[in-house]
Amino acid sequence: MIDWDDVRYFLAVARAGSVRAAAELLGVNHSTVLRRVAQLEERLGAHMFEKLPSGYRVTAAGEEVLELASQMESASHQLEARVLGRDQSVRGLLRITIPPILATHLVMPDLAEFAALYRDIEMEVLSSSGLANLTNREADVAIRVVYDRKTLPLNLHGLKGPEVFGGVYMSRDRLATWRAGALEPIRWIVISKYGIPDWVREGEVRATAAPFRTTDGASQIVAVRQGIGMTTLPCFIGDADPLLARVPGTDLHMYGTLWLLTQGETRKTKRVQLFTDYISRRLAAYAPLLAGLSVSGG
Repeated sequence: MIDWDDVRYFLAVARAGSVRAAAELLGVNHSTVLRRVAQLEERLGAHMFEKLPSGYRVTAAGEEVLELASQMESASHQLEARVLGRDQSVRGLLRITIPPILATHLVMPDLAEFAALYRDIEMEVLSSSGLANLTNREADVAIRVVYDRKTLPLNLHGLKGPEVFGGVYMSRDRLATWRAGALEPIRWIVISKYGIPDWVREGEVRATAAPFRTTDGASQIVAVRQGIGMTTLPCFIGDADPLLARVPGTDLHMYGTLWLLTQGETRKTKRVQLFTDYISRRLAAYAPLLAGLSVSGG
């Protein structure tokens, strides 16, 4: 019989891409991770990983196990959540503040699942780029991308999540036209308060002097889909959009790190604990997508 704990260690290595990173994520030492993965491989009679200079890559057999193991993990979390919700009579209002782009393009399916699991919890999503005052109970939980940890208020309890990277994207149709049209310069799409980054002029695709400006992120995404030009987007948006492609000759850049923030006694309430435990697992599962590792190359 397969030990579920061995499967958890396998999932951690597959998602983190290295034994060391998986060990940090699980809070155990390096040798424990290796032993657990070896036990699973012995039980299944197949190698789950190929060791490369850059880290661990899942084998073909490992890919099959990864799909099934992810389903097992999801079922386990749902079972746990349903039982806890019924036995502990979780009730009350839960306010979550989160940037609009994260809410609409990443975690809304997870918020929907959490709401379905805990029907007695009234949920309010404050979609805002500003950090709500958790001390004054404007929100119970904040999910934020933070570039410098030192900027976090000292009175908040922070749970560190995955790093968030961005890339330069244009529509696949526009890229095909550019390649077929003497490699002419392309407009740079910017949100009004920002200018054209200096480094884009050094890339393989040259930018025109005249940008295309929008007032918000949603319009920016629609503009690049329409083939107006190229722009920077978080990888979890650009890589997941079948209409977009990374611009040749450009590198990824780091936006910051996801943090799950709570405050004082509020974080001790059952509904907040249930939500932070749930959403932290979901964010960890998104780590490859957030880091731009879900596709190869640019």
